[in-house]
Amino acid sequence: MTKNRLKDLNDHLFAQMERLSEEGISAEDIEAEVKRTDAIVAVSDQILANANFHLKAATLIAQHGDRFKKSLPMIEGPAE
Repeated sequence: MTKNRLKDLNDHLFAQMERLSEEGISAEDIEAEVKRTDAIVAVSDQILANANFHLKAATLIAQHGDRFKKSLPMIEGPAE
């Protein structure tokens, strides 16, 4: 099963939030989790920006038809 869907990203973000809110976590562990959280957030931001870009491209094609398809070959998928 693939773990590269936006739903999976959401699950990872909530799991990280749960780790940060654990009772009795040491100061060292909190510091490590905060660093990990910063990295997760940075990657998540890029994933969401990329998803937004794809959504905008799909919307452009949906609203304006084939006129822009030639300019967005990576959105279309493999050529048949």
